[in-house]
Amino acid sequence: MKNNSFGAMVSLDRPNHGARRVAIVALATAALASFAGCSRESASRAPVAATTPSNATLTTAQRKNITLYTVAPSKYRKVIETTGTVDFDNDQATSVLAAFSGPVSRLLVSPGQHVNKGDPLATVDSPDFAQAISTYRKAIATAQTNRRVADLDKDLVQHRGVSEREAEQAETDAANADADRDAARQALVALDVDPQAIKDIQAGKPTTHAAGVIRAPIAGTVVERLITPGQLLQAGSTPCFTVADLSRVWVMAQLFGSDLTSIRLGDPAEVETGSTTKNLSGTVDNISALVDPNTRAVAVRVVVDNPENLLRKQMYVRVRIHAREEISGLLVPVSAILRDDVNLPFVYLAEKDGSFARRAVTLGDRSGDQYDILAGLAAGDQIVVDGGIFVQFMQNQ
Repeated sequence: MKNNSFGAMVSLDRPNHGARRVAIVALATAALASFAGCSRESASRAPVAATTPSNATLTTAQRKNITLYTVAPSKYRKVIETTGTVDFDNDQATSVLAAFSGPVSRLLVSPGQHVNKGDPLATVDSPDFAQAISTYRKAIATAQTNRRVADLDKDLVQHRGVSEREAEQAETDAANADADRDAARQALVALDVDPQAIKDIQAGKPTTHAAGVIRAPIAGTVVERLITPGQLLQAGSTPCFTVADLSRVWVMAQLFGSDLTSIRLGDPAEVETGSTTKNLSGTVDNISALVDPNTRAVAVRVVVDNPENLLRKQMYVRVRIHAREEISGLLVPVSAILRDDVNLPFVYLAEKDGSFARRAVTLGDRSGDQYDILAGLAAGDQIVVDGGIFVQFMQNQ
């Protein structure tokens, strides 16, 4: 009987085999559809990440931790910060050239030594020097002789001892000799011959060894020595020393287009060396008319008093120029400016509903502890100037 039942069951199932397969496929399709529906429903329920942070809302107690500031137009004087290089004041510095040819016999000063105008810097065994002294001696003798002849002829012409023509020629020769003597003397002065030596020559006294002396043309500090003992100098072309008055120097600052419109001649400036906390005061003395083709910067010359010699040639310094001309802008305290993840500036703006929104801003000039806002705010806006970090924390909760 069991076998029959089994056989009956088998016989009943076989005819419905295709229907069962269809039913199974239908059930599987329904299950997948149900799963997909659940997945879509779950996805629709999942929170969507906000692309921008929502406004921060504070309680009355929390608002006591912040300070608001009302933005309003203000006038200020621009402060321009840049770099510069120290140079000599070329109005008080000079390169000393050799006035005569010959080998250097002795150096009399060292770099860094202070000298007065006329002090000897070096001696040179110069044939030019000896020739100039000899020429002057001869010119003096010739002038004296011709003068005596002219005076004698003037006396003789009164007694008809010589003709007037001869007396006039003698006077002409004496005048020419006087001119040659003066020219020879001026040649010695141009060679920086010691004035006492010139007086000795005029008096007919013998002079010591005829050595040329290179002298300081101005008072100042010997900042460069460019010759060595034995070096052969060429008159008028060999640089020997550089003497500069370092009590005042030039600082050549580099400025770019937008800053140039704000400064004027006479604007005050500060120079910071970095090696001392003391800043040196200066004044804008010149604004170049040319643009550097490599840096596209314009050189601005600042004259700075340097009583302690803190500034030295080629030293790099920081320069702050305080423009005297006032300009208008929307100034906000520096404490109001925050930075986002990509270091862009923003502030927290108080909205009408009492919340605080991030507002991106464009920063302009800085004047002391304030920034000029070029874009992002308008007059009358209220921003957080104290407690911005707290507002940012509450916004990220």
